[in-house]
Amino acid sequence: AASSPSSEPATKRLVTIALDPGHGGEDPGAVGRRGTREKDVVLRIARLLKRKIDQQPGMRAYLTRDGDYFVPLGRRVAKARRVKADLFVSIHADAWVSPRARGSSVYVLSERGGVRIGAADEDVAQVLLDMSTTAQIRDSLRLASFVLNQVQSINRLHKQQVEQAGFAVLKAPDIPSILVETAFISNPEEERRLRDANYQDQMAQALMKGIKAYVEKNPPLAKSRMM
Repeated sequence: AASSPSSEPATKRLVTIALDPGHGGEDPGAVGRRGTREKDVVLRIARLLKRKIDQQPGMRAYLTRDGDYFVPLGRRVAKARRVKADLFVSIHADAWVSPRARGSSVYVLSERGGVRIGAADEDVAQVLLDMSTTAQIRDSLRLASFVLNQVQSINRLHKQQVEQAGFAVLKAPDIPSILVETAFISNPEEERRLRDANYQDQMAQALMKGIKAYVEKNPPLAKSRMM
């Protein structure tokens, strides 16, 4: 039975998730032995993920690119900000020199991956940045662990824990952000899986479940904004 409106929390609002399919256009990303291009695979997974998120009550997704074109890294984050995204999820496919490297990974910003926010008083700026970045990394780690937990049900993990790096797309100090390496496109077996529509759907489903679990445990507060 539907719950009565009075039982719904007053602060409930739409949660917006920015999905960022890596590369695009003149930048194919990594290319597998069979010619599979990272930019194509991650766009397909992101589109599937958007459809699944949009079917969840109170959640909607936004794609930083919805076609085969290149979007500079800074503009990807700017687009997420413009739609007031609550979460930012960048989707990639890993590559390594050795074809044996395999597995999925989830990254968040490293504590040393700070951002420049050009302010006259560098000390004050750094303190403010440290505060916002620390909170962002904490929330990103939470989101990442929920997602990693789901992804390991469909693919082995490259590393057993969330990893941290200074990726540019993770540097919005006010939006919890993760980067998912869905599999190694340079590994022949994983390239075959990345090409498979069923695996793409399974990956999108795992990502959706991880995002949803995070949102349920960490519902975003009602932001003071014109609705």
